[in-house]
Amino acid sequence: MDRIGLLIILSSPSGAGKSTLARRLMAWDPALKFSVSATTRAPRAGEVEGRDYYFTDHASFREMVARGRMLEHAEVFDNLYGSPSAPVEQAIAEGRDTLFDVDWQGGQQIRASALGGQVVSIFVLPPSLAELERRLRGRGQDSEEVIADRMWKSRAEISHWAEYDYVLVNNDLDETERNLRAILTAERLRRDRQRGLGAFVKSLMEEERA
Repeated sequence: MDRIGLLIILSSPSGAGKSTLARRLMAWDPALKFSVSATTRAPRAGEVEGRDYYFTDHASFREMVARGRMLEHAEVFDNLYGSPSAPVEQAIAEGRDTLFDVDWQGGQQIRASALGGQVVSIFVLPPSLAELERRLRGRGQDSEEVIADRMWKSRAEISHWAEYDYVLVNNDLDETERNLRAILTAERLRRDRQRGLGAFVKSLMEEERA
């Protein structure tokens, strides 16, 4: 039996391990793909159309939004970013899962969309704010001002934890990955996501009578 594809929303404050967990999930299941976003910013060196982003202009982007062809969208530093619905709709129909790396606002928009019934949302928490700050400093990439800003944004992001279906505390990366796998496996096996299950059960009952 085949099944309906999932929209997997994975959110966390910066430094909680979301990107690493997403890479591990896709290594575990190569059929799991990231949602490719559309953007109005110019391509950077090495970026490929359709693989890294769908590059478009402001007018075309806003037209897609007006026609309901974006699952979620936001403006960042005068550029527009969003998740086109058409590739995700195709993936759902083909029983393929799509992974979204979005914040709580993007997650709200996707859940409120026509495809919201296929959403599984997961929020990853750090074991403590002190540990989160340690990880951010350990990157050695950000100034004190940037780190302070990231910590402020982390508190704002964490305040929306209760809006998610599942919440995991990333004390140990391996354990958190195992829990993510368990969530995906269970959600994929839900009765209402297995197409043809009713027909299969009916054939079992007819076999019993025969």
